[in-house]
Amino acid sequence: MFVSGAATILHADLDAFFASVEQRDDPSLRRRPVIVGGGVVLACSYEAKAAGVRTAMGGRQALALCPGAIVVPPRMHAYSAASKAVFAVFRDTTPLVEGISIDEAFLEVGGLRRIAGTPMDIAARLRCEVAERVGLPITVGVARTKFLAKVASGVAKPDGLLRVPPEAELAFLHPLPVERLWGVGKVTSAKLHAMGLRTVADVADLGEPALVSLLGRASGRHLHALAHGLDPRRVETGRRRRSIGSQRALGRRERSAEELDAIVAGIVDRLGRRLRGAERVCRTVVLRLRFGDFTRVTRSHTLASATAHTPTILVAARRLLVDAMPLIRERGITLVGLSLANLDRDGAVQLTLPFARDSGPELDATLDALRERFGGEAVTRAARLGHSPGIQMPTLPDTGDPP
Repeated sequence: MFVSGAATILHADLDAFFASVEQRDDPSLRRRPVIVGGGVVLACSYEAKAAGVRTAMGGRQALALCPGAIVVPPRMHAYSAASKAVFAVFRDTTPLVEGISIDEAFLEVGGLRRIAGTPMDIAARLRCEVAERVGLPITVGVARTKFLAKVASGVAKPDGLLRVPPEAELAFLHPLPVERLWGVGKVTSAKLHAMGLRTVADVADLGEPALVSLLGRASGRHLHALAHGLDPRRVETGRRRRSIGSQRALGRRERSAEELDAIVAGIVDRLGRRLRGAERVCRTVVLRLRFGDFTRVTRSHTLASATAHTPTILVAARRLLVDAMPLIRERGITLVGLSLANLDRDGAVQLTLPFARDSGPELDATLDALRERFGGEAVTRAARLGHSPGIQMPTLPDTGDPP
């Protein structure tokens, strides 16, 4: 695949997004340690990060590390509005925008030199536009590939701008820790460290066969390519998701089977609504669990035919949960999540015979309309009455376009 020889890809990433919105909207929070979320840290300002606070950390641990932190409740509507405003700036900058999440995107600006200047000129102007129009700090990395642009923005944070010259890519990349490689999490990092591999240069020197032996064919080849600065992916617009998901952090107290069933049912309701809103159907239901010892498991079930029918998806999710209950009772549970995968357009699926009386879309459509008009919790299941619905994180719309 063709890759430009010039550094024309921008990775734009808002800094400590949720916390920055809170600091923007409340001047008293500026330059102070801010934690968004109570029981679990959803986001934190750089002042709190300097004290060791991290996203997904327990609230008590976070406050022990940073006693002076100010804890604020999340305001998802404010974050969604800020995201839409920032993506409007992206689209005013270039038509080639690939949204990654609500607070970051790739932009291709190689064709704008004559009308807008060099990629660095465009990146600097983008940062000023976001600050002036939205009031938020944003970091931009500029490079020849998506991977290096993302690494550059990570190195430049917070509120920075960094270009990786094509002739100095490996000189920039190789001294960095292995955790900078896209896809290296705690498990892979531990494996690499156990082999004495600390920097990207160490991974590059090891060779592809050894990496494949250590990590498997896909991961080994992937990391070998990245360690040599190879990433042929273009900035893609109009790309749709391969899966959608949602999860709920549960804390450390014991949960009954009935509680977990109600939580899973609530997640299915939300995902089904998102699926139908995007005019998609799914074939595979995936249950993700994190236990009390912080180990994780994933269980999946593939349906006989693709569907967006909430009761059908819920039956599959409940079956996966029931099968996992012995492990949950033995090891405790701190997080439950669901993903709907193998997505397709709803018009691409042929209806099957015979039609069951309860398999049609009428009830789902009616409930979707009520929740759209009166709020997501306007109609709920009896099992969930009196229970918190949990925090619903804002997401990019699955339309193939930025928000």
